[in-house]
This record gives sequence, structure tokens and C-alpha cells, in this order.
Amino acid sequence: MQLVVLGLNHKTASVDVRECFSFSEEQVKAALRNMVTREEIAECVILSTCNRTEMYAVVDDAEDGLEVMQSILTRMADAENAAEGHFYVYLEDECIAHLFRVSSSLDSLVIGEGQILSQVKKAYAISREVGMTSTVLNTLFNRAIAVGKKVRTQTRIAYNAVSVSYAAVELAKHAIGDFSASNVLLLGAGEMSELTARHLVENGVKTVFVSNRRFERAAQLADKFQGIAVPFEEFMKCAVKADIVITSTGAPHYIIRTLDVAHLMAKRQGQPIIFIDIAVPRDVEPEVAAVAGVSLYNIDDLEAVVECNIHEREQEARRAEVIIAEELQELVAKFRYLSYQPTMARLTDKAEMIRQRELKRALAKLPESAVEERRVLENMSKMLVRKLLRDPMMRIHEAAVHGDEQYYLDAVRALFKLDAIGDGGHSEKKSCYRYARQ
Repeated sequence: MQLVVLGLNHKTASVDVRECFSFSEEQVKAALRNMVTREEIAECVILSTCNRTEMYAVVDDAEDGLEVMQSILTRMADAENAAEGHFYVYLEDECIAHLFRVSSSLDSLVIGEGQILSQVKKAYAISREVGMTSTVLNTLFNRAIAVGKKVRTQTRIAYNAVSVSYAAVELAKHAIGDFSASNVLLLGAGEMSELTARHLVENGVKTVFVSNRRFERAAQLADKFQGIAVPFEEFMKCAVKADIVITSTGAPHYIIRTLDVAHLMAKRQGQPIIFIDIAVPRDVEPEVAAVAGVSLYNIDDLEAVVECNIHEREQEARRAEVIIAEELQELVAKFRYLSYQPTMARLTDKAEMIRQRELKRALAKLPESAVEERRVLENMSKMLVRKLLRDPMMRIHEAAVHGDEQYYLDAVRALFKLDAIGDGGHSEKKSCYRYARQ
């Protein structure tokens, strides 16, 4: 069995591709439930955020498994050719290292941002709830979450980190200059919108309007920042008074279309407006950029703002990479232990069965033996088994350090006829990684 990840992110795919592969929690659950009965994928976690979609899986064979994984993702996205040339693949140790970097926010658009760790936790929880994780992915994701926390507590990578919402506000400042006379309309009332509102207020924006499908949430957010809540069906009317519109809703389709903006600009009598769309899937139809007087930016346009802050955290990122390398080594060693543990357990069980049987026969021939004599025989038989097994176990452990344990495991199973004990095979195979492929 092999551990693999197939995915795309902000480095390999533009927002128009990523939005095709932005999946809701319901879509992810449905896909995982369909995988439960598939033999090609033993375990699976799907991580879908605004900047990445990744499928982590334990498969029988990487080549066959990846073909199935890509088929599942493209079917979920209903975009068979959209991801061509955008997917990346990491196997085994590289897969572990990649997930550690993701959970530590080293692979994020904004290095040091805090949302990715909670997103990794949620993706893992969903998969575990559905029943698509077992020994390997449980071990991997629990360690990855711990690594993410360790990096954030033992380095200053998150100190003064630029968030997507911060970058959006900086982009608006660059485009408009002084905020003191500016009105801003926020579409969406989630965590991203709240962070954006906070940055806007800190930068002295004149008025913050907030609109959301659930008006009570818009009202709560507006109240926090002395803003004004706007019913969702009226947000385009409010846009007449806005200088900047920042959108971050969870809508699966465009909520601002070109025709609506053309009508809006007619009412504004040529006064320019800025749309900053940080949603994935996008909220603003791309053709809006062609309307006179409109400046449109999406999440990919934030990279220039983010670049200015990256250098401040490069040293902390190097410290984080050292932590990741150490954790990777430890986890790889643990997986290698898992590879020979089932065989060693079978060998120990067989030796114990033989020891008890032969001890019983010996004691039957010594009916007059005292309790202390029986205890001596019992301890001696246990020590004989322990010392006889010690050298084979140490040899296999040493071989596992170099990834050469399979030769010895096969030999032990053949010499001691261990495959004839119990059924063992299927349940162990279900949760195996290269280092645990018994």
C-alpha cells in the first residue's frame, strides 16, 4: 500500500481553475461515502479551501490509485479538462512532508496565516466521521495537526502575518489612497469579512456597509464596527454610495454580474468604483472589469501585496522547516515500525502458544513438583522465548531504518509459517502504508 496526495493550489492553478474544484462540505461527504465501498482507495481525506484542493489517500498501487483519484476530483468538479497540467502528486515521505508544510502554513498564499490549520482539522474530522480514515491517515493527520501547532508556538511565523483580508485592504489603499472619505461595502459576514472590517476600521475608513443573505448576521457584524447593515437584495442600491466593494461570500455562482454593474455605473454618473473579490468560487463575473470606471481584483491579485511581507518571515519559515524535517523523520520511523509490528506480533503469539503447550506437557510429567519449581520453569521458558526472538527483532528493526525490512519479514513469515495463523491479511492491508504493508 502507498500514501499519495493529488492536488492543485494557488501556485499551480489560477482562480478560474481553483473555483471549479472548490467543494462544499456536503460534496466532500458525498464523495467520501461513495469511496467507502471502493477497493482502490483504502483511506482518504479531501482538503478543499479557497487556495487549494487536495486528496490524501492510501492506495494499493500509486499509478492505478492516482487515476481513480483524479477521476473522482474531476467528476466532483464537473470539469474533466479544467485541471489538465495543474495537478501535482507527492508519494509517501514527500506526501507527509507536504501535509506538514500545509498545516504549518508554509505552503499558503499568505505564509503564517492561521486559517489553514483549522481547515486541515475539519477536513480530517469529516473523513473520520464518514469512516474513510484508519491507522495511516489517523496517524498522519494527528501528527500534521500537532506539527502545525508546534510551528506556530515555537516560531514567530504567525507574528505580524499578512492575512488575505489584510492584503485586500492594502490593495484597496494602494488603489484609492486616503480611506478617511471612503465608503466600503462588504458582501458576506463570515470570518473573512470580519477580519476585513477590522482592518478597514483600523485604517480609518469612513463607513462600512455589510450585506449578507442572513440579515441578522450582517447586522451583528455591522454593529461590531459601528457600520450599517444592508438587506442582501438591496446591496446593489447601496453600491451606488460605495467607493470599494469587497466580496467574500460562499455563493456557488456569481452574485455580481456585468449588466448589474453597467446599470450601477450609470447611476454613479461615471464615479469610479473598485471591486475586490476574495471569494472562491468568485462572486464577481470577470467581464465586470470591462465596464468603464470599474477596477476589478480577485484573490490572485493579492500576491503582490503578500510578497512585501514574505521577507519578514523567511527566517521563521526556515526554523519551521527544521521542525518539519525532525517531525518527518520521527513519523517515518513510526510507520516503519508499523510495517514489521504485525509480523513480530504473529511470531510472538506463535512462540507463546508453543511455550505454553510444551510447558503444560512438562508439568504434566512432574505432578509432584512444588509451586516454586513450577514458577522457575515458567520463568525459564519465557526467557528462552524472549532471548530467541530478540536477535530477529533487532535485525528487522535495523533493516527498517534503511527501508530494507521487507526481505526479512518475508523470510520470517515463510520460515515460521506465520501466514497460516488467522486471517490477518485483509484487515491489515486496509490500513497500510508503504511502511505498513503487511
